[in-house]
Amino acid sequence: MLTKTVKISNVTNLSDARYCAGMGVEMLGFSIDEDSPNYISPKKFEDICSWLAGVTLVAETNQTNPETILETLTNYPVHAIQVEQPGLLNYLRSELNLPLILRISVDLYEAEELSSILSRYESDVTYFLLESDSNADLSESWIRVLGNLVAEYPVLIGFGLDNEFTVSALTELLPNVGIALRGSEEIRPGYKDFGSMMDILEALEEQ
Repeated sequence: MLTKTVKISNVTNLSDARYCAGMGVEMLGFSIDEDSPNYISPKKFEDICSWLAGVTLVAETNQTNPETILETLTNYPVHAIQVEQPGLLNYLRSELNLPLILRISVDLYEAEELSSILSRYESDVTYFLLESDSNADLSESWIRVLGNLVAEYPVLIGFGLDNEFTVSALTELLPNVGIALRGSEEIRPGYKDFGSMMDILEALEEQ
């Protein structure tokens, strides 16, 4: 089993899903947005999840219309929802009664701004997912800020994690941190090179 809470985003194939579930990954995320390159149709979602047990299934969306989200979710029997618009949180919490994850792009904020954002929405979410769309590095200033955030809030870090060495260093510095990785495409159906994901998850295994 893994020593940290881990979420895998953008799962698109059974190989990733079964491997990660077998390693003890807590959450698997699936994009439900048809315009996303990582979109998973309801049928494919059903096919993949029929092989899984004991893992939290997360619907990932960047939709801004709450009614559209609710309608789409009727085809996805998930355990949690990930959104990018904070304004949706209160409505979805009341309508769905499911755990919510708020994805925040760290590219849009200075490190020092995040504390006020997390404080504002802490009561609405189960986790804050911090990711970067421009491959931001985990600089020393980010490490300092994250140290304060992780001490107060449930945070998943999904940027600057290039390999098992950076992840091991991060988790040693911040014992309470959660880790977020991204799935990738199969080389061909049933054949997958897990690469750095395998190395990172193995580094997070209990010894």
